[in-house]
Amino acid sequence: MSAEPFQVDGDESGPGHPRRTGLLDVLSVAAVVLDESGRIVFWSPQAQELFGYTPQEALGQFAARLLVDPEHFQTVLSLFSEVMETGRSWAGAFPVRHKDGDTRMMEFRNMRLWNDRGEIYALGIAADHTILQRLETDLALCERLVNQSPIGLALMDPDLCYLLVNPALERIDGIPAEEHIGRHLRETAPFADVDTVESALHQVLATGTPLLDQYHVGRTPADPEHDHAWSLSFYRLEDPGGRVLGAAASVVDVTERHRAATEADRARRRLALIADASARVGNTLEVEQTARELAEVAAPELADVVAVDILDSALAFRRTGKLDSGPELFRALALKAAHPTVALRAADSPGDLAAYDGDRLVTLCVHTGRPVLVRHVGEHDLRRIARDPEGTTLLARAGVHSYLAVPLIARGEVLGALDLKRTRNPLPFDEDDVVLAAELAGRAAVAMDNARWYQSVRNTALTLQRSLLPDHAPHHTGLDLATRYQPAQTTSEVGGDWYDVIPLTGDKTALVVGDVMGNGIDAAATMGRLRTATCAYADLDLPPEVVLQHLDKITCDLEHYIVTCLYAVYDPHLKLCRIANAGHLPPALARAGRAPALLDLPSGAPLGVGGIPFETATTDLDPGDLLVLYTDGLVETRHHSIDDRLNMLLALLDQPQRPLEETCDLLLHGLRHPDDHDDVALLVARAQ
Repeated sequence: MSAEPFQVDGDESGPGHPRRTGLLDVLSVAAVVLDESGRIVFWSPQAQELFGYTPQEALGQFAARLLVDPEHFQTVLSLFSEVMETGRSWAGAFPVRHKDGDTRMMEFRNMRLWNDRGEIYALGIAADHTILQRLETDLALCERLVNQSPIGLALMDPDLCYLLVNPALERIDGIPAEEHIGRHLRETAPFADVDTVESALHQVLATGTPLLDQYHVGRTPADPEHDHAWSLSFYRLEDPGGRVLGAAASVVDVTERHRAATEADRARRRLALIADASARVGNTLEVEQTARELAEVAAPELADVVAVDILDSALAFRRTGKLDSGPELFRALALKAAHPTVALRAADSPGDLAAYDGDRLVTLCVHTGRPVLVRHVGEHDLRRIARDPEGTTLLARAGVHSYLAVPLIARGEVLGALDLKRTRNPLPFDEDDVVLAAELAGRAAVAMDNARWYQSVRNTALTLQRSLLPDHAPHHTGLDLATRYQPAQTTSEVGGDWYDVIPLTGDKTALVVGDVMGNGIDAAATMGRLRTATCAYADLDLPPEVVLQHLDKITCDLEHYIVTCLYAVYDPHLKLCRIANAGHLPPALARAGRAPALLDLPSGAPLGVGGIPFETATTDLDPGDLLVLYTDGLVETRHHSIDDRLNMLLALLDQPQRPLEETCDLLLHGLRHPDDHDDVALLVARAQ
């Protein structure tokens, strides 16, 4: 039996042919066909590469003599006969002699073939055993690596449709592997920024440049209630010939690291918030200002809507004993929103009084002295948060979904509550928020407690101070008068400044200004004693220097007080003013047609020094002349020289004919500042 030998010419790697890219090319799988006698009738190009013989050298030759060592003849012939007679295929490794004389182990697959004329042939497919073993090992290793890897792995085609997904990725995104295959990336990706991921993958496919450790956050069907974080890496897949097969993605679950980093960042922000509160809250001795500072610190870092309310009884020092379970009267001190919201309309405006029943959450907070936390606010909770049904509706419209009230406690006393609501912030309040809010509330409560006690003492001193100042008629014989007393700013205590106008015999008038060094109730009380003594000595019609001598003696008997004082007596009949000075700033004299000036007086020693005589100076005071007596709080500051300030005072007296009340207002407005820390007593007299 004979047949025409088969021969395949050409080389796939030559010009005009596709590049070698397939697995068979990698293996260099050879095909050889033998006729019934064992002669070679087909010889593929890969056979030439594998065995070294050209088609011309191989075709028509007995395969066994060409390729097998004599010692293996009988084995080969037996196997060949079995395949040809029975049709059973044979597979295995067998040593083959290469053209260069070396013997190489080849992997064979042999089978019987029929053609359309009923002729029988034997087909042998062969590959290098070593290469095949290495490839099998590599494939097995790759399969194990892919399937057993704790890292999620996916292979995608150039259109970003899944070709392969390993079990780890199944666990990560909660979707079975078979539901991935053939689907597009965006159909299964749990990332909120899937567009960014797609763009990155297209860039990798286009450039071949890998992208490593891309950080993404999202939620998966396996855990839809919590955020997860992944580190993604992308690289392009190519065959040995450089053809782009698609892209590979590795996904590492870094949720724990993400949560740790988030918690660390949250802790840093909380510490920063506490530090900010320490710097901003409680710098003034004003209850309302401290409440506003607390609200501004808490919004928006802690809550979207913040209110600070104080018990009206605590603010007025009416609270005695423990809080009961009944309704409470709150005074709103501060209200702050991080963004425009109708929730503000449901809250009490600063300064308003509001009664809340015992079942309201803010009332429960102050009654128990413990935080009240509602993580997820429902309709029933809104009714216990709002003051009335309208407020309930407004809070629902605002989207209030989480609520926290923290008591303001100082020195064991509940003063009020810090009220916090979240609308835009999607996270509910948690225990960490409770701790932070309690810390802020505690710091602010101490400052507010200090402020309310200080304001109470200050109000008492101010009331005493004002009660001791005279109520005088605006006109005395030969004089028009105007006076002012202005206490220091709220954060400073009331001092001992005073003025007095005392009618004397013979139509004379005593004009007095004085300043007790110190502040508070003691200074005000000392001022009252000295003013009473001054009136008593003035009634004796004593010369000014003698009056100061008596006052000096009285002051020496007081405990550690130093007082400055200016005592003047005006005689309208003589048009003379006699003045004695005890360490006080000189009065200013303004006359028509002349520049205002300070009177040149012997300065004298302050009252309380003792043993130093005083002198009286005399000056004319004609009709229209303006005499200005004042305490140092009008001109002294921490940032300007006293000479400059006195020059400013004189400049403001350039129009002595100005109405006296207007002159007082002008001096206070032009020389005083909101942050001045001293009181002012001012007495302005114009001779008639």
